[in-house]
Amino acid sequence: MVREPEMEEARENWGVGSVLPMASLISPSGNEVQLSELEGKIIGLYFAANWYPKCEAFTPALTAAYHRLKEQGAGFEVVFVSCDENRPSFERFHRAMPWPAVPFGDIGCKKRLSERFQVEGIPRLVVLAPNGDVVQPDAVELVHRYGDLAFPFTPARVAELEADEQRKFASQTLENIFSVNGKDYVNGSHEQVPISSLVGKTVGLYFSAHRCGPCIKFTAKLAAIYSNLKGKAEDFEIIYIPMDKEEDGYLRSCSEMPWLALPYDDDGGASSGALARYFDVREIPTLVVVGPDGKTVTREGRNLVNLYFDLAFPFTDEQIRLLQEMEDEEAKGYPPSLRHTGHRHQLSIVSDKSGGGPYICCECDEQGLGWAYQCIACGYEIHLRCARDMEGGNTGAG
Repeated sequence: MVREPEMEEARENWGVGSVLPMASLISPSGNEVQLSELEGKIIGLYFAANWYPKCEAFTPALTAAYHRLKEQGAGFEVVFVSCDENRPSFERFHRAMPWPAVPFGDIGCKKRLSERFQVEGIPRLVVLAPNGDVVQPDAVELVHRYGDLAFPFTPARVAELEADEQRKFASQTLENIFSVNGKDYVNGSHEQVPISSLVGKTVGLYFSAHRCGPCIKFTAKLAAIYSNLKGKAEDFEIIYIPMDKEEDGYLRSCSEMPWLALPYDDDGGASSGALARYFDVREIPTLVVVGPDGKTVTREGRNLVNLYFDLAFPFTDEQIRLLQEMEDEEAKGYPPSLRHTGHRHQLSIVSDKSGGGPYICCECDEQGLGWAYQCIACGYEIHLRCARDMEGGNTGAG
């Protein structure tokens, strides 16, 4: 006869018990969940915290995949391993999740798990096989890109999904991009516009939402650039891909935008969500640009608009390379250093080859890349054009 201590030791040395050496977890409602309920399942250890925006953004994506897998009867469970600083924050965040958690007070277990799986950043989703072996050290990217289709998260499954993705991109056309919603049109201001009428144009897919601060700011800039390009008779169109949770927000957004819009779904934005997953959209606003041949030109349209305004059109590598060469040539006419009224230290000119890189201009609060005037001491950076346009700027070490 096997004694109870021996049974406990056997349980802890096999399967999920080897990773979670405890008798029970806790449900979002505060009830105990026996560890035995997880045996034989693929487990996702979800390291996250209420206070971190990326965790708040990822949790709904994981929740959606989790519900779909449960509906399919897949043997999958998630265990929340909290990185929250206090119990109220843990409980508030956990109540928004459908899965169990390591009890907040079990500091030792959470520490051992973090050390065992070398968790240095969150969100992190460590996927374990039923025997406790690691299947994926971090499946956050996979859930973002593929949702429930990533299950069971094995290397073979990932390779299969990536190959399928490459085939889709290779055969991509504007019409099949929008086949996800079963409609062959988008909404204009007063009429339906056939997708077929947009073939042969450069088309921007604008993922945005009402009441999103960054979206409001970028929409105004994009609208001005759209108007400029339309005034030049460029073959350019933009389609609003709504990420609004309610139709009222969608309608308000449409009333503020001068371009076309994907029809609003009655099923909770499934079409927009499918397009967001297809183009791996992680944040809004995002501007994906599709070329006249129907292939993706860039997913970084927002950055390119911020950097080059309407000169970025048609957003191709060749055009961006030309603009960068023009910037390099223009930079030769700027002094190597200057002082200005906006900062107490001397600023030195830098490029992406000499310490420059992506930055937010401290003068105009817009994005910059490469060339800048930079304070080596404190990281203060401004556009070359802002240094030129500012009153009080003067050259030399002063």
